[in-house]
Amino acid sequence: MTQLYRTLRVAPSDERVLGVVIDAPPMNLIGPELVRDLVTLIGELESHRETRVVVLESADPDYFVPHVDLTKVAEYTAEAAKAGGPDDASLGMLWYKLSELPVVTIAKIRGRARGAGSELALACDMRFAARENAILGQFEVGVGATPGAGGVQHLGRLLGRGRAMEAILGADDFDADQAERYGWINRALPDADLDAFVARLARRIASFPADAVQSAKRVLNELTMPGTDAIRADARRFHQLVASDPVKARAAALFAWGLQTRSPLELDLGDRIGSL
Repeated sequence: MTQLYRTLRVAPSDERVLGVVIDAPPMNLIGPELVRDLVTLIGELESHRETRVVVLESADPDYFVPHVDLTKVAEYTAEAAKAGGPDDASLGMLWYKLSELPVVTIAKIRGRARGAGSELALACDMRFAARENAILGQFEVGVGATPGAGGVQHLGRLLGRGRAMEAILGADDFDADQAERYGWINRALPDADLDAFVARLARRIASFPADAVQSAKRVLNELTMPGTDAIRADARRFHQLVASDPVKARAAALFAWGLQTRSPLELDLGDRIGSL
């Protein structure tokens, strides 16, 4: 990998496994700089045949990726469009490109992965989370919008109808054990064991013949991935609703309580959003 990144630390952990650490202070919000770096990374991985497995994690123990920067929706959307053109100007389609990469992608989750941060993890091929501190949530309905970057599609398939309704309509936080029981993540592991488990799995997959791994991934994607029309429709609904008066009013209340800062609100957003 030859690119320089502002919000990612990218380094091989061995010749076939690439570590990608999200490091976008103060709290890994999805904004234009992070999206720009992810567009570049995905473009490189499309042609970087030496890499077999990518492990995505966060430098921040409290936040994997908490959600989008609600003050910069237009800006990060414009950056996402650079991956696929104006017709695919959405995080959902950028995350879709991540899912379609020939490499295997593993999300290693510590801290909060909510909203589009949860959807970024869902776009990865596998998800493993620290039992003591990982939190997942799709809180958009609580603000007055709907998940717009694949959350509805992936959770509907992974959790089943009733549990997906609970997760999305309830807009609450799920700890790692509950997320594992529901199928949101592959496994919840003790924090002390998470790194070694993921590293061993990544090396194991990377050691197998690439054609077999990529062929199996393509078939599984065909069986389980949503179509692009569904992803685009979800993105349109999100952008329509996020500009509505109810969302503006509820977001204003959340900002007054400390949204997008390292505040008690952000730590307990799933619980606090129920009191809006």
